[in-house]
Amino acid sequence: MEIALELARLFFQIFAQIVRAVAQYPLLSSSSSSTDAHHFKALPVVDSAEIESPATVEIAAVLDSPVPAGDGRIEKLTVVLDLDETLVCAYETSSLPPALCGQATDAGLKWFELECVSSDKEFEGKPKVSHVTVFERPGLQEFLNQLSQFAELVLFTAGLEGYARPLVDRIDKENRFSLRLYRPSTICTEYREHVKDLSCLSKNLCRTVIVDNNPFSFLLQPLNGIPCIPFSAGQPHDTQLLDVLLPLLKHLSLQNDVRPFLYDRFRMPEWFQKQGIPASGWSV
Repeated sequence: MEIALELARLFFQIFAQIVRAVAQYPLLSSSSSSTDAHHFKALPVVDSAEIESPATVEIAAVLDSPVPAGDGRIEKLTVVLDLDETLVCAYETSSLPPALCGQATDAGLKWFELECVSSDKEFEGKPKVSHVTVFERPGLQEFLNQLSQFAELVLFTAGLEGYARPLVDRIDKENRFSLRLYRPSTICTEYREHVKDLSCLSKNLCRTVIVDNNPFSFLLQPLNGIPCIPFSAGQPHDTQLLDVLLPLLKHLSLQNDVRPFLYDRFRMPEWFQKQGIPASGWSV
C-alpha cells in the first residue's frame, strides 16, 4: 500500500510539472485547429492549479480494489486512445530544436520521420507536404500488444487524417486498432471544439473508457475518461503506459461498469464543474 501511495504522489507531482513546462516545445497538437500553426497549448494556469481533483487519484490502489462478484461473462472492454501527446509526440522537423532531438535520441526514444499531406495547398494547387519527426512514448508497442489481448482498441484523434493516418500506419503495423477516427468525427460544443463524443461508438458506455491527455476531449462523458500525463520528447524516461495506464486498464477490464470506479478515482464531473462546465453539458 505504501508503494501505491508513493506512486500516486509521484503521479500528481509529475503531472503538475509537465502541465507547466511542456508548452516550451512546439509540438504538433491534434486538438488545435488548422489555423493554430499546430503548436501545442498547455492547459491554462488556472487549470493546472485546479487539476487536483483528477490528478490526485491513487491509481496504484487499483491493485487493492475488489473485483466484482459474479460468474457471468462480460463484453470486451473498449479502450479509446488519443494519439498526440498520449501515444506519441510529433514536431515539424524544421522547428525541432537540435538539443531536444539529441536529448531524446541519446536517451533511447524510438523515433521516425514522416511526410504528411496537408489540407493546405501550395503553388499551382499542389498539396502541401509537411515533414514531421515523431517520437514514440516509451513502452508503446508493448502497451498496445498487451492491451489488445483483453480490450478492443479504438484510435480517436482530433488530428487531420492526412497527418494521422500515415503516422498510425507506422506505429500499428499489426492493425491492433479495430477503428480509427479523425477530426471530422469530433464535434463542437459550446464549451470546447474537437470534443470526442463516445456515443458514436455505442449507446451503452459501461464498458468503454477513453485515455486522453486533454480532459476536455471527453467532457461529454466525464465518467468514462482517464486524463493522462501529456508526453513530449523532453520526457524520455516516461513510464506512464506500462507502469500506470496498463495496470489501471487491466483492472477496468474486470469491472461490469467502469464508470463508478473511474468516478471514485478521478472525480472528473467535479473537475469539469470547476472549469465552468455544468452537468447539463454532459451526456452520461
